[in-house]
Amino acid sequence: MTRTPNASSEDTREVYERQAAAYDATRSRALFEARWLARFTNGLPAGARVLDLGCGAGEPIARWFIAEGFAVTGVDFATSMLNIARARWPDGDWRQGDMRTLDLGETFDGIVAWDSFFHLRPEEQRSCIAHMARHLAPGGSLLITVGPRAGEVSGTVGGEAVYHASLSPAEYATCLENNDLRMTGFLAEDPETQNHSVLMARKD
Repeated sequence: MTRTPNASSEDTREVYERQAAAYDATRSRALFEARWLARFTNGLPAGARVLDLGCGAGEPIARWFIAEGFAVTGVDFATSMLNIARARWPDGDWRQGDMRTLDLGETFDGIVAWDSFFHLRPEEQRSCIAHMARHLAPGGSLLITVGPRAGEVSGTVGGEAVYHASLSPAEYATCLENNDLRMTGFLAEDPETQNHSVLMARKD
C-alpha cells in the first residue's frame, strides 16, 4: 500500500466540504450495510442512543437508525455535509465535530463510523479508539469500517483524492483490548458490502 502525498485530515475535510452535494448524490442507498447494522443493533435496547461518527448527509446510515426507532446523534467535521442532513431532518441532533478530538461529555449505547474512521492516520486511529471507548456505555457496541490489512492508500470523493489508512486486524484487537473493548467481529473485504472491511467490538 502506498502513502498519499501530504495527506491530512484537514485535506479530507476540505474535500468533503467542496464535494458534499456530489458525494450525497452518488452515495448508494441500496443499504448493503444492513446486515452489519442489524448485527450491530442486536441486543441494544429499544430507542437506544447511537452516535454516527462521520455521519455526512445522513444517507443511508443515519436514516436506517432513525427508521428503526433509535435516537441518533450525528457528528461530522464538514459543515456542508451537515447542512444537507439538517435540511432532511430539521429536528435531528446534528453536530459539527472532529472524531480525532471527540469529547461530547456523554455516553451512547452504540457508535458507528462507516466510511469515516479509515480517513484517519494510524496514530489518529489509535487515539480515536480511546475517545470512542470513553463515549460508549457499558455493554455498548462499536461498528467501524477499516482496511483489510495495515497500510495507507488513496481513494476519491467527487474526483478528488482522499486518504485512507488501516492498522492490522491484530493491532486493532490489541488497541481495542487496551481500551476495555473486545473485538466481536471482523471481515475483510466483505463481498456483500461492496468489499468493505468491517470491524465490530463491544464494551463489556
